[in-house]
Amino acid sequence: MTVNNAVMAIMGAMIMISLLLGASISPYAVNENWLWLSAFVGFMSFQSAFTGFCPAAKIVKALGAKQ
Repeated sequence: MTVNNAVMAIMGAMIMISLLLGASISPYAVNENWLWLSAFVGFMSFQSAFTGFCPAAKIVKALGAKQ
């Protein structure tokens, strides 16, 4: 798995988990504050498109993923 694919997979999983735990219509809803995690992931994705800085990519690369 490449770094880019791993980052996209992590990003998608984080968004889906936070929506599952935060949306009031979800049977697994715990607290609406979980939706802030979706906002954070979205913001980091948006800013990395312009700056090229992505903390998740650095972590995945350090764990040995291919370029």
